Amino acid sequence: MIETTRLRLRPWIEADKPAFVALVNTPAMMEHFGGVADPARIAALVDAQMANQARDGHCMWAVETRAGELAGICGLRIGGHAGTPVPEELEIGWRIGERWWGQGIAREAAEASIAWGWASTARRRIAAWTSRGNTRSWGLMTRLGMVHRPELDFTHPNFTADDPIGAMIVYTIDRPA
Repeated sequence: MIETTRLRLRPWIEADKPAFVALVNTPAMMEHFGGVADPARIAALVDAQMANQARDGHCMWAVETRAGELAGICGLRIGGHAGTPVPEELEIGWRIGERWWGQGIAREAAEASIAWGWASTARRRIAAWTSRGNTRSWGLMTRLGMVHRPELDFTHPNFTADDPIGAMIVYTIDRPA
C-alpha cells in the first residue's frame, strides 16, 4: 500500500467492484473511453488489475481517501497492446471520480505511483497514453514532467482508425539520474 497526505493506493478486492462501476461508468468519466459501458466490462477492469497485482506485484491500484472512500484508480501496469509501439512499457494510468476533479487527487496519486515505480522497478522510463481529445489527462502528464513522444503515438486496437477516441498520444518520463 502507498500512502500520501490524502490518499491510500492499495490492491483491489472483489468488494470494490460495485463502487468502482458506479464511480467511473458515467457519461463524463467514460467520454474518452467510448461511452458508458456494460457494468461487467467495468468490473472486468478490477479483475485485470487484481491479476496484474498477483503477477507483477503492482497494478493500477484502488485510490481511496484516508477516510476509506473509493476515489478512483491510479498506478502502474505493464504495457499496452501487441501491435502498438508500447506493448511492454511500464504504463501509468488514472481515472479519478468526478467528485474529486480539480482537487489535485489525480496528480497526488500519479506522483506517488511514479515514485513507487522508480523505487521498486528497474525500468528506465514510465509511459502514459490517452486519446488526443482528453486534454485533462495529457495536461496532467505534462504537469508530471512527462514529454509527448509522437513517434510512439498509435491507434488503439479497440477502435477503428477513423474513431478519434482511438487516436492515442503517448507521453513518457525518464528515470531521474
